[in-house]
Amino acid sequence: MAVSGTGAVFLALIIALLVVIIILLGICWRFLGPGIMRRLLRPRRCPSELPEYFSGNMSGNLRTITYFDYATLKKATRDFHQKNQLGRGGFGPVYLGKLDDGKKVAVKQLSVGKSGQGESEFFVEVNMITSIQHKNLVRLVGCCSEGTQRLLVYEYMKNKSLDKILFGKANIPHRGDGLPFLNWKTRHQIIVGIARGLQYLHEESNLRIVHRDIKASNILLDDKFQPKISDFGLARFFPEDQTYLSTAFAGTLGYTAPEYAIRGELTVKADTYSFGVLVLEIISSMKNTDLTLPNEMQYLPEHAWRLYEQKKVLELVDAKVQAGEGFEEKEVMQVCQIALLCVQPYPDSRPAMSEAVRMLTMKTDQTIPPPLKPAFLDRKNLNRDNKDADTSTMEMMRSPAYWMMTPSPAVDRPYDMSFGK
Repeated sequence: MAVSGTGAVFLALIIALLVVIIILLGICWRFLGPGIMRRLLRPRRCPSELPEYFSGNMSGNLRTITYFDYATLKKATRDFHQKNQLGRGGFGPVYLGKLDDGKKVAVKQLSVGKSGQGESEFFVEVNMITSIQHKNLVRLVGCCSEGTQRLLVYEYMKNKSLDKILFGKANIPHRGDGLPFLNWKTRHQIIVGIARGLQYLHEESNLRIVHRDIKASNILLDDKFQPKISDFGLARFFPEDQTYLSTAFAGTLGYTAPEYAIRGELTVKADTYSFGVLVLEIISSMKNTDLTLPNEMQYLPEHAWRLYEQKKVLELVDAKVQAGEGFEEKEVMQVCQIALLCVQPYPDSRPAMSEAVRMLTMKTDQTIPPPLKPAFLDRKNLNRDNKDADTSTMEMMRSPAYWMMTPSPAVDRPYDMSFGK
């Protein structure tokens, strides 16, 4: 009987305790609100714990990154406020975020529509960037996958993307707009850093990788103007036993190698071509395509080749760079020649990125092979002045079929091959 009485008392205590807990939860729910209570009651996940969502979809060293919940990133970006937007890529906007510990990050909010394109980029980028590490590649801090939200969190780059400095008001010295002007020494440092990042991807990483979208907006600059290649959503692992991959075009016209844009033949030399175009942009502060310029200057590789043939290549260089400190004429001419080697019409004629790095860092009195004429857009059907261009010609240029017939792409437009919009 004594045992039975003890059991009854114990059971009564348990029931009383449960009733008290329920009452306390009800009070908290009423005064704190359901949103706060759900967050408090939600099971906490260790930062190194792999979320169930990633199972079967991902590989690589995923435990090197942090998994954020959506509420944390929403707070960090002030509800993704327009004033915090740093830029916008092909898959969605990028925002400045400030975490609770004061650390600044860049948060890319992917647009996951019916096509699933953003979803695909999310998987590719997390998988890719957690498998590689180099000082000239942007570092992924973490990611978020909650409901329909797919977000990537990167280290914050103080000097933002290269295109904003090259092509924006920052390219005017002493403008006072908060963005710096790049002298030749800094530009050369950026060129070499990008080349070393690509060398790592192509030749030194345990996985050979083709980026497929090397361009000025995908080069971020830290506080010391060291470049970091970003946006690996279109990158592809490249098998060692294959000379090229046959794949659908993805990237940005104007930076794309002709054999890839026309025939879908992808090799690491496609990145080399894009790098060559980018170097010409860095040297000149001109976009690869600008139809507002005189006819002979509209397409940068063609303009650069014409000046090279006429032994006037220094005319390509931004006049403000020539007048600035640290300008070295021989070094600039050497870099121009290397850029033209990178945009050769055939992949085998382009240097490997390790060779490009070697040429970029060697003494200026050493010999560099002479380049051949690059592949250009056939513009025989275009009028001399774009403003007076024939309507049928412009309509023809808007069609994908037009680009399949031309030796080289010429318009910087991601994915949709549209023109003049």
